[in-house]
Amino acid sequence: MKRFLIHLTFISALLIVSQTMMAQPPDPPGDPSSGGGPIGGSAPIGSGIGVLLTLGAAYGAKKIHTAWKANQESLED
Repeated sequence: MKRFLIHLTFISALLIVSQTMMAQPPDPPGDPSSGGGPIGGSAPIGSGIGVLLTLGAAYGAKKIHTAWKANQESLED
């Protein structure tokens, strides 16, 4: 029952927070003859790639560590 109440409180808090947050209005349209921004938009992808590479390196290090530890335990037997 306690776990259910914790989950219910967490979900309720998320719903309340999501309802109170307001997105920024879009920028007003510019001159259509100017051509607009670059193809594909101007979303920054540099930091996202860095995060993915870091997470991949951490996952690989964990897999190597687990395999090394299992190998060490099998050698002790």
